[in-house]
Amino acid sequence: MQLHVVQTGESLYGIAQAYSTSPQSIATANQLDAPNELVVGQTLVIPIYGRYYFVQPGDTLSVIAARYGFSDQQLAEINNLTPNQVLPVGFRLYLPPAAKQEIETNAYIEPTQDTISEALLTSAREAAPYLTYLAPFSYRITAEGALLPVPLGSLPDIADENNTALMMVITNLQEGAFSGELGQTVLESPDIQNTLLDAIVTEANRVGRFSDVHFDFEFLPPAMREPYNAFLRKAVDRLHQEGLLVSTALAPKTSAAQTGQWYEAHDYRAHGEIVDFVVLMTYEWGYSGGPPQAVSPIGPVTDVVEYALTEMAPNKIMLGQNLYGYDWTLPFEPGGEYARAISPQQAIALAREHNVAIEFDTDAQAPFFHYIDVNGREHEVWFEDGRSIQAKFNLIKQHQLRGISYWKLGLSFPQNWLLLNDQFTIRKRR
Repeated sequence: MQLHVVQTGESLYGIAQAYSTSPQSIATANQLDAPNELVVGQTLVIPIYGRYYFVQPGDTLSVIAARYGFSDQQLAEINNLTPNQVLPVGFRLYLPPAAKQEIETNAYIEPTQDTISEALLTSAREAAPYLTYLAPFSYRITAEGALLPVPLGSLPDIADENNTALMMVITNLQEGAFSGELGQTVLESPDIQNTLLDAIVTEANRVGRFSDVHFDFEFLPPAMREPYNAFLRKAVDRLHQEGLLVSTALAPKTSAAQTGQWYEAHDYRAHGEIVDFVVLMTYEWGYSGGPPQAVSPIGPVTDVVEYALTEMAPNKIMLGQNLYGYDWTLPFEPGGEYARAISPQQAIALAREHNVAIEFDTDAQAPFFHYIDVNGREHEVWFEDGRSIQAKFNLIKQHQLRGISYWKLGLSFPQNWLLLNDQFTIRKRR
């Protein structure tokens, strides 16, 4: 697979010619709804085996070979060249694909009504071939240790058809928000914990497709750090006997001493020792109620990963990744209008509709643009594209992480799934 950033004056036909493929194959792969109206700055995935490199000023075969992990002789032979041959600027070299790393993948899916919508089921069907786990969000605990159900619809069948496991997500959500008080009630009562674990086992046996129980307890009081650790030990002892893995979602910390109620009860070292794996919630730097910025800028994301690696093994870490961006109305005012969540495909359509180019922040490794709406108000949009997701894939490869976990399905981002499948072998647990 190849990434191509659309430049001024380029057409789909000309881009296809440059990569010896067809316009239709590029349009289909990227789900282009207006293939003759490309947006300057839009990132396309070119569906070819391997990739091409176009020689830049100062390049030599030796430099290019070293950059992409080949010997001079290998790269020369692949392209029918001699090792010392001078390469003109613009010369096209073929680079075969690198070996794939095996990883695990997860995607949360969040029904918002009593039944799961057909649109969400369609999204699950499309993503399931690329997933180790599919995680309906969420089973909510009660103060008595019961589980409030999440609508599953045909998700178990979709998982079964694609050899994908279901992940049972357990949260302390109450009336739409995470409740530290509810979490504390459960963590301070061994009897309530026993009731909860019994309910989890009963539901897992009823559905039959769950392979992992995933605890997402957020905004716990700082004093719940050790009680949460103790509960996880108890959960692992019980659930492992039932053949179930145990995982947790962790707030994005950069040190053990980080303060704040979202962070303090999450003990990276203890979770790394106790549970089978963790999901780092490495997103929401840019959030709907905050100022415009990248949702998951690569610098802060890397900081969280590097801290986590000081507390646990890389094969315990799944990198969290957003499948969405935000559209902010300017000027931003704290407590004012919330940003609107949009998919990457919607962001591109918005840039095309307003005839603006997409820019790319190299520090954040994220695309963005500005536009003026029909009421004359300026907007700032940050989202994800092939370049931004490639930066996260590179981080996974660099540190040999366990895999990646997506929040959440229902937001169209075809480039992600193309690149994921091209660069990784997805481990299946069923």
